[in-house]
Amino acid sequence: MSEARAARQLRDHIDSLQTMTRFVLATLALASGVYTYLGVRDLLDGSTTIVFFAAIIYSAAVSVGIYGFWTYLMRFLPEMREAASRAALFGVMAIGSMMIIAMSSWLNAAALAGSAAVEQHLASTLEDYTGDLDQAHSNALGALSLLPDIQRASERFARLAEDERSSGALTGTSGSGSVVQLLTQMSAQMRELEQTIQASRETVAGLFKQGQERLAAMRALVSAPGSVQPRADRFAEEAVAMAGVISALEQTSIAPSVARAAADLSAGFIAPVADGSSVDLAGRQDQVMATVRESVSAQSKALSDAAAEILAQPKVPERRFVPLSSAEAVLLYATDFLPSWAGAISIDLLPAVLVGILAVVYASIRRGEAAMTDADRMTASELLRALDLREELARRAPREAPAPVVAAAAVEPEFPVERPENVTPISERKRHEP
Repeated sequence: MSEARAARQLRDHIDSLQTMTRFVLATLALASGVYTYLGVRDLLDGSTTIVFFAAIIYSAAVSVGIYGFWTYLMRFLPEMREAASRAALFGVMAIGSMMIIAMSSWLNAAALAGSAAVEQHLASTLEDYTGDLDQAHSNALGALSLLPDIQRASERFARLAEDERSSGALTGTSGSGSVVQLLTQMSAQMRELEQTIQASRETVAGLFKQGQERLAAMRALVSAPGSVQPRADRFAEEAVAMAGVISALEQTSIAPSVARAAADLSAGFIAPVADGSSVDLAGRQDQVMATVRESVSAQSKALSDAAAEILAQPKVPERRFVPLSSAEAVLLYATDFLPSWAGAISIDLLPAVLVGILAVVYASIRRGEAAMTDADRMTASELLRALDLREELARRAPREAPAPVVAAAAVEPEFPVERPENVTPISERKRHEP
């Protein structure tokens, strides 16, 4: 009896919650439709009127579809008694849920976190451009690391030339001969290369300052309040200018020029003819110039290797800013907005929980009803109806089958039966009836 009573109470609860269930479904379907409208509105192009009506129609179709889909499942799935039928409907529910996510949930997520996702895209692009500017600046200044070596070589050649001129430190004979001329020539070439590198420093510094200004403007656009779409348009303009600055920095690098100049030191080495007044002095001059030639070759190789290392550094990749809509940004940065995705999907799939609850409740009701007798299954209304039918049949029985009644009345009972004084036998009543 307790199981029967529990089953009956569960059915009463289900009947009392029908209105609440419809209200919950309608509310969830309406909420999904509203957020779908907000999400799909940014994806459509055209006049304002066309976009408005198209978004309204799409969101209304989504709301009606979600309401109808979950209504059918709530009505039919809990009633399925066979395992195969239940499994088939659960499969239909899974397919329908994926379709709902495809047509509505991602648009709901775009409405919930679209602006934040676009800002995330701008911030990520800003970080990329910051890294590109630093790398381009580093590549452009790479040749400056050669400047101390070039300055030392220039000073050494100049000092040797002065020592040879004043005291004949190399050849043993002072004066401005061919050795001094050669050393002075090499010192001048080193100074020219130094001046070239120094001049490039100012150009690189100017471009780097422009890049920093562009980055500051882009950073202000990312963190500025207000609608994100106008800021994204201005950000795209700054990104184009920033790409130009980075490209100019890449082309300003003096490393290729340093490599060529270093190669010319050795390949273009021209030693003057020894001008000594005696054969001995001329021989000594030739020996010193040969030594200078070897020193220049070593210096040239060192500068060429250093310039090659600078040129071997990775180039800044060409980058192009791609504007994204709110829906595209939400899909691209989905892992950064998991709470928004969870909320958007829950709005559409929360009725699945109600379907599961009803399925469990109906299964419990069927188990309780299986232990009930026919009398336990009968409700009060059914009992009253049965009594009415019995009285109706009792009234119709004498009219429809009089012969058996008369025959039965004519049979005398084995034992005498006392009748009330005011009760007329059935046989007599039949004779007096018209």
